[in-house]
Amino acid sequence: MSNPLYDALFGKYASAETIFITTTDGRDITHRSFLSTSARFANVFANAGLNKGDRVVVQVEKSVEALCIYAACVQSGLVFLPLNTAYTQREVRYFAEDSGAGLIICDTCRQEGLQPIARDISALLMTLNADGSGSLADLSLAQESEFNTVEAHGEDLAAFLYTSGTTGRSKGAMLSQNNLLSNARTLTEYWEFTSKDVLLHALPIFHTHGLFVATNIVLISGASMIMMPKFDVKAMLKKLPDATCLMGVPTFYTRLLAETDFDKDLTREMRLFISGSAPLLAETHFQFEERTGHRILERYGMTETNMNTSNPYRGERRAGTVGFPLPGVELKIVSPESGIEVQRGETGMIEVKGPNIFKGYWNMPEKTKAELREDGFFITGDLGKIDEDGYVHIIGRDKDLIISGGFNIYPKEIESILDKQGGVLESAVIGVPHADFGETPVAILVRQPDQEPDPDTILKHIARELARFKHPGKLIVVDELPRNTMGKVQKNQLREQYKDLF
Repeated sequence: MSNPLYDALFGKYASAETIFITTTDGRDITHRSFLSTSARFANVFANAGLNKGDRVVVQVEKSVEALCIYAACVQSGLVFLPLNTAYTQREVRYFAEDSGAGLIICDTCRQEGLQPIARDISALLMTLNADGSGSLADLSLAQESEFNTVEAHGEDLAAFLYTSGTTGRSKGAMLSQNNLLSNARTLTEYWEFTSKDVLLHALPIFHTHGLFVATNIVLISGASMIMMPKFDVKAMLKKLPDATCLMGVPTFYTRLLAETDFDKDLTREMRLFISGSAPLLAETHFQFEERTGHRILERYGMTETNMNTSNPYRGERRAGTVGFPLPGVELKIVSPESGIEVQRGETGMIEVKGPNIFKGYWNMPEKTKAELREDGFFITGDLGKIDEDGYVHIIGRDKDLIISGGFNIYPKEIESILDKQGGVLESAVIGVPHADFGETPVAILVRQPDQEPDPDTILKHIARELARFKHPGKLIVVDELPRNTMGKVQKNQLREQYKDLF
């Protein structure tokens, strides 16, 4: 039966003994072996009563078997919903409840905490650990290593990715098979990936960048990957000579530059370094080129759209820009007020249109209508401009979104917790520049009259409520926040005031 995404990513390798993944402990995983495991997982899901379109919430550590869950979901017609491993039980509950998940897969150490959530929504709960053990693995042992692929169409949903909302309510971006497949094919061709490439994969696989860009490109092109469980600069230095490509966030490159052993000799086999998910400082671009002779290729994407633009593979990669719209993607800069396209060189709202654009937000028709125009253009919320040579520049964000280490953080979610803490009258969370993370959140707290907030107590409370990457880098206590004549907090003034904190 036809299943476009499975056929393009996995099906063609059904009997291939070619290497797909090499692990850092020296294991070589062939395509055939990988697909045998994923087929067993698919049989587990089918025997458990899951049907096409059911949502599968996955909060597990990065591993070969974790990728097998992705393949199994695609083959089964299930909607894959990966979650950041840093999310707390409170956060996972929202995602599971909102999506109406039929199955939750977690690490064994999280099982006890997530059991009540699964029970409350009548979902199944299975476990999978980084070493490949767990109840899912145990159940799969009795299953056949082949699975009859479920028929699917290009417009069928393949995945949900949750992105934070300005009101604190996260939005489930619905991504179709065509969304993922079209983008992977375009990027594979644009960045000239072939079966000769070896990608050093150190990104998480619960995120667009590591999963739908890095992994899908490897599969489409027939390349292989060296899978690192997480970013480890020392381990990366050892593996670079065996790779040809690296996809990373700015942190990867600043940490590599801090290593004296990182030089031209170490990168002699590399053909491409790609950066995204957060702005890369121009200074980092220049330092990297001077040290290695390579010019980093920067691109621009979003959870809702995958990749929209890229600096050219062949041509000038211009620091401080994200290049040109990808083939098949339309991009325009419009006035935020009128929606009318502005002149070349003027700043406005970035809107994009193409086969990569998501289907809408799960159970949020009004939000979908507000951000997806009838003509197919998506209002990104990012401010930008197009220069005289056609390069796209990201100027800032119309919303208060903070992007730290490639992860989206909306201040409202943090502020809603801070405002309830003892001694806090109100709060404002801003993003400030950070060499490693691009930017990091900082919380400005207004003290209650005759009371003083206790930073240690507040940080402990935040640690219980929010994922680590959302924790403020600093808590600053003040008497009042700057406001305009309408009473709105002037976060731009706060960002300017505290821009040199780190």
